[in-house]
Amino acid sequence: MQNMQDLKVTFPDIDAPTWERLALWAEAMREWNQKINLISRKDIDSLEQRHLAHCLAITRHLKLMAGTRVLDVGTGGGLPGLPMAICYPQAHFTLIDSIGKKIAVVRDLVDRLELKNVDAKQMRAEQLNKQFDFVTGRSVKNLPEYFSWIKNNLRRGERNSLPNGVLYWKGGAFEDELSALGIEPRTVFDLEFDLQDPYFQQKYILHFDARDVPRARLPKSS
Repeated sequence: MQNMQDLKVTFPDIDAPTWERLALWAEAMREWNQKINLISRKDIDSLEQRHLAHCLAITRHLKLMAGTRVLDVGTGGGLPGLPMAICYPQAHFTLIDSIGKKIAVVRDLVDRLELKNVDAKQMRAEQLNKQFDFVTGRSVKNLPEYFSWIKNNLRRGERNSLPNGVLYWKGGAFEDELSALGIEPRTVFDLEFDLQDPYFQQKYILHFDARDVPRARLPKSS
C-alpha cells in the first residue's frame, strides 16, 4: 500500500514486523469503519497519513522501558493507544472509553492483532483507581476538563526518555486552555515540523510533567 510505504520513509526506525502489524491494523480499521463511524468517512482514505502518522509521531521522542504503564483516556477506536501499543510491545497499555461499542471494536482489534500488552475497558478515568507512568489523549476534551479526569491516575518518575506525565494530542490554539489549567507543558512537539507535512499545521503533542499537575495527590515511583 503506497500510503504505508510513505510512512516507512517518515519513520525509518520502526522495524519490519511492526509495519506488518500496523498494516493489519489499518485493514481492520477500514473494515470496522464501514460499520461504526470511528474516523470521519472523508478521512478514511487518508487513514495512514492523517491518523496513523499523527499517532506515530510520538515515537520520534518517546522511548519506553520494559514494564512502563500507559493509560489512553477517551481512546475511541483505539487512537493513539493501539498504534503505540504496537510500537512499544515492552510496555503495557490500558485503553478506556465510556462508549461500549467503541471499546468492543478495540477489543476485536486487540484480538485480531494478538496484542498481549493491551487491556480495553468501558469506563471513565475517574473510576480507575490506578496510577500510570503516562496518560495519553487525542483531542478528547478541553485541557482543564481532561486533567480533572486524570489527575489522580499519574505516577511520578523519570525512567523513560521523557519524565512521567501526560501526552496530549492537541490542534489549534491552546493558550487560553493552558491559562485556565494553570500549568505549562514541559515540551511542545510541533507535528508540522516533525512530519514535514502542511496538513499538520497547528497540530501538536503536549508533554506535561506529572510533577507539575495541580490538585492531584501523585504517588512517587517505587
